[in-house]
Amino acid sequence: MQQLQALKIEDYAVIGDCETAALVGRNGSIDWLCLPTFSSSACFAALLGTADHGFWKIAPNTPGLPATRRYLPDSMILETTFKASEGDVLLIDFMPLEQENREVIRIVRCLRGTVDMRLDLAIRFDYGRTIPWVTKLDRGGIRAIAGPDMVLLRTSARLSGKGMSTTSRFSLQEGEEMTFTLTYTSSITRDGNVPVKDPEMANPHDALARTAAYWREWSMRSSYKGGYTEAVQRSLMILKALTYKPSGGMVAAVTTSLPEKIGGKRNWDYRYCWLRDTAFTLLILLEAGYEEEASAWRRWLLRAIAGAPAQVQTIYGISGERQMNEWQADWLPGYEHSTPVNIGNAASSQFQLDVFGEVAAALVKAPAAEADIKVSASALQTHFTDHLCEVWDQPDDGIWETRGGRKHFTYSKVMAWVALDRAIKLHDENNGRGDIARWIENRDLIHQQVCMQGFSQELNSFTQSYDSNDLDASCLRIGLVGFLPMDDPRIVGTIEAIEKNLMTDGFLLRYRTDTSSDGLPPGEGVFLACSFWLVTNLWLIGRHEDAQTLFHSLLELRNDVGLLSEEYDPTTKRLVGNFPQALSHIALTLAAYTLSGSWRPEDSTEKKDR
Repeated sequence: MQQLQALKIEDYAVIGDCETAALVGRNGSIDWLCLPTFSSSACFAALLGTADHGFWKIAPNTPGLPATRRYLPDSMILETTFKASEGDVLLIDFMPLEQENREVIRIVRCLRGTVDMRLDLAIRFDYGRTIPWVTKLDRGGIRAIAGPDMVLLRTSARLSGKGMSTTSRFSLQEGEEMTFTLTYTSSITRDGNVPVKDPEMANPHDALARTAAYWREWSMRSSYKGGYTEAVQRSLMILKALTYKPSGGMVAAVTTSLPEKIGGKRNWDYRYCWLRDTAFTLLILLEAGYEEEASAWRRWLLRAIAGAPAQVQTIYGISGERQMNEWQADWLPGYEHSTPVNIGNAASSQFQLDVFGEVAAALVKAPAAEADIKVSASALQTHFTDHLCEVWDQPDDGIWETRGGRKHFTYSKVMAWVALDRAIKLHDENNGRGDIARWIENRDLIHQQVCMQGFSQELNSFTQSYDSNDLDASCLRIGLVGFLPMDDPRIVGTIEAIEKNLMTDGFLLRYRTDTSSDGLPPGEGVFLACSFWLVTNLWLIGRHEDAQTLFHSLLELRNDVGLLSEEYDPTTKRLVGNFPQALSHIALTLAAYTLSGSWRPEDSTEKKDR
């Protein structure tokens, strides 16, 4: 039995083409790649298992000093430098954008001396389960086919087969280089035949220049002018890389089942589009001046949620698909033996009341969709608001998608208030559609109920759910959405209570899994987005020094190329959870905008003494 393959999560970087993405280890190994899209099955799945489950490694044959790496400035092009006694080698990894087929291009360049290199490749379709039929290409390289999937590796390096895998040994002298292009395409044509010819391969250096130009132009469009430019720009590029360009949807992460606790069972598939996360992303992209992406998201949203309001889901596929049945890939041993390995996500069938508010807040600011989207945003929002009046008083599964039964979660009710509040503000723009008197009545009723049943006088804090004493970091968002002013004593009290009771080793837990009945075994890392929300809250109530101190501590948790996962384990000092995580980078960017004086929450429409 082979040893597990994966490195620490922080030892990976991501490359992508806005349709899928790969994780590249600092050892030169691509251990995760789904083709042809983010949510397709993986052809490299060693991240969740062994080398037998698929990987592609290029590195010096003789180990040297630990590799160093960086992204080329203002790009998603990764450079890894290997240093050994006999010489230095640069490995350039990237995925070209805006082309018919998905490609990973790797350029190996010798910088000094003469270095013996080694390539090891194991293509395994269906999340490491299926070994393809491999044949040689006439002009150098191999073709791998299994069912509808076909991958081509084209290179001038001599390749050989060994034990259901492909290897190569080659030497490079200073100034020499070798290129490798991995191309995915279908093994069949529209008429059911095998393609007559392989797809054309772009010149690797031309593709490199085009890819660098694309990312450089995109990055230059950012309007951010604050003091954390490097962190913000990298986060914005990660959010762009997580966007599925054909539809405008955005995945929460590129991975599945990276554990929230090493060896634990809180392992979920994040390769889908959460209404909540995509709504947060839209607002961040608009702050940074990216209206094109915001318009694309709006089109995705209108397509995804069109239909009966009662059928709104919390999660959709990258093109707006509704079916994401959760199953387990039991042939994979899991990341560091963390099982189960889940494919799909059963949370798609949950009722999460808060998404109504997040979507409403985003639609208020989203640029108008093009006329070819035959869904009226104003009519849709009216129907949603009417439906919300009927269901807001029901318990739900909450922002954290707990599996311990529905409750009256305080944050969910607050976001129901947001949905009504924004719809009321837009009533005139929506041609007066909707029963605004009913909306106002329900909005005010929610506000009164939350302040009475969602606030604990004993703790001087809003709580996780009605009439409980459990604290929840989601309540840090209550002031940020304008439910109450930031200087309201109840908001300040909530911030202080959460800081006191949910802080561990300097960072925030979402809630205490050891005392909360969330239906899962206890244990997870500190939740990075919540810690960034605390930064934003501290700044807005005037605790500027504390906010800056925490923010700088959080920035130190990023890996060497500026990426964050969902959580952090302060005991082992490791990143945990799916990676890279959109919500973490969204919250980072919002905190940076706040500390730079560029963002404040909308003023509450309610009186401070309500």
